[in-house]
Amino acid sequence: MNIIGDAKAARTYDAIVVGSGISGGWAAKELCEKGLKTLVLERGRDVKHIVDYPTATLNPWEFSHRNRMPEAFDKENPIATKCYALDEGTQQFFVKDAEHPYVQEKPFDWIRGYQVGGKSLIWARQTQRWSKFDFEANARDGAAVDWPIRYEDIAPWYSHVEKFVGISGNKDGLETLPDGEFLKPWELNCVEKHIQKRVAEQYKDRHVIIGRCAHLTEPKQIHYDQGRAQCQARHLCYRGCPYGGYFSSNSSTIPWAAKTGKMTLRPDSVVHSIIYDDAKKKATGVRVIDTHTKQMTKYYARIIFVNAACLNTNLVLLNSTSRRFPNGLGNDSGVLGRYVAFHNYRGNIVADYEGFDDGYYYGRRPTTAFMPNFRNVRKQETDFQRGYMVAFSAARGNWQRGTGQEGFGADFKDKLSDPGAWHVFMMMQAETVPRYENQVRLSSDQKDPWGIPQLVTSIDYTDNDLKVMKDFLEQGADMLEKAGCKHINPYDDHRNPGLDIHEMGGVRMGRDPKTSLLNAHNQLHSVKNVFVTDGAAMTSTGTQNPSITFMALTARAANFAVSEMKKGNL
Repeated sequence: MNIIGDAKAARTYDAIVVGSGISGGWAAKELCEKGLKTLVLERGRDVKHIVDYPTATLNPWEFSHRNRMPEAFDKENPIATKCYALDEGTQQFFVKDAEHPYVQEKPFDWIRGYQVGGKSLIWARQTQRWSKFDFEANARDGAAVDWPIRYEDIAPWYSHVEKFVGISGNKDGLETLPDGEFLKPWELNCVEKHIQKRVAEQYKDRHVIIGRCAHLTEPKQIHYDQGRAQCQARHLCYRGCPYGGYFSSNSSTIPWAAKTGKMTLRPDSVVHSIIYDDAKKKATGVRVIDTHTKQMTKYYARIIFVNAACLNTNLVLLNSTSRRFPNGLGNDSGVLGRYVAFHNYRGNIVADYEGFDDGYYYGRRPTTAFMPNFRNVRKQETDFQRGYMVAFSAARGNWQRGTGQEGFGADFKDKLSDPGAWHVFMMMQAETVPRYENQVRLSSDQKDPWGIPQLVTSIDYTDNDLKVMKDFLEQGADMLEKAGCKHINPYDDHRNPGLDIHEMGGVRMGRDPKTSLLNAHNQLHSVKNVFVTDGAAMTSTGTQNPSITFMALTARAANFAVSEMKKGNL
């Protein structure tokens, strides 16, 4: 009995965090800082900052395939290879299609990164706060359910994480996109400034700004304390940044948590399910399968943070069944796995701009021009719900226009270094309205390599999404035309849901336990010691990149959890 008790004690912690990505890293940091003995579980391999970035400084000619993936890889990975960030220098950070199978009831491109740091190594690093309009939208137009929080509840936590992360941005004074704690902004180039000026002249409700991104343009002491340094504008971010110039769990929150001496990091640990004790009426731990040996081990804790990324968090909770919760942990409402939403990226526009032949730009800027949503912000104004954020950039293309042509010597080299004409690329990032029909569930007959039921994705676009896209294509083309662009070509790229890599929902927050899973503090309504603070918790999607909101929700919930533990409530 003593041996068994000692063995269990060795596997018992104050807190368990499932996942080490953007939100999991923040949970680990906050809990460890507050003195909690914390176990961080990651299903993928360990990736240590700098040490495990093997391609970070390689030149194109140092890759076997000049940084392109061979044709055989593309054929074996028709889903993963669609991701814009996957190439020979980054492929080690992406899950290959065969490694974790799932069932597509409707086409869904699930892009994943299984390693310590998760997708924080390969995210696009754009960071925009939500506004009051985003948290009020559901209540205003009756979609989904009302958020149990408002902007004022999360605003201090946005500031908290922004100061630590390091966000480049400009104080724009926009009610639709609140300002934050910013480092020096990047600059728009001459053509982007021209478009910005023309848009301001033509439209009173549309504002072009420089993007806000998680890059250190002017590191503060808190960033040096993390061991990070200034962004070098290399645009090799997806390989892992040895300077720590952009924010990742690997360069920031995970080593920060480790310095406290309170964190135990366990990679190669697939979480099977959460253990619920019917007698104690709470969760007591998690079941973990070793990635390689397939052996199961149980770990125990007073509180559990589930941050496995949206769809895997849904999977873990759906697979956490008991007599009390036969349909998944905390699923009294029956909406676990339902109301999954995402961002609609299907609309794109390309155009040319004639002029500014003597203008250029320096470095590889890690952000673009953005325009906050201007549709249905304060009230319903169109025949579709919600709206879209616009992102665009201008660049001089055709750098290698001599390639493929006959030539030799100095003149030929000069042609290769002569910049071509200006081109503009514009894209939409549209909100999709959460729907009961858009869901994930567990397969009844297919298992993954660890014996866990495969996830079934049944997620699709709606007529509303197509109307939103049509409006963007029309409005975007109109704005570019008024800015003087030529050869404007709007198009639908027909991408599947999922390729936006912004899936949200399934374990949504809400006021009523009958229609939601989580309360205002990201606790499961019926299992108070389990918290969900990644994309699964989102009640709607907004039009902004969501990562900074995940971080703020996580920091807020972790501090609440520690406070409740001290009061004896958890």
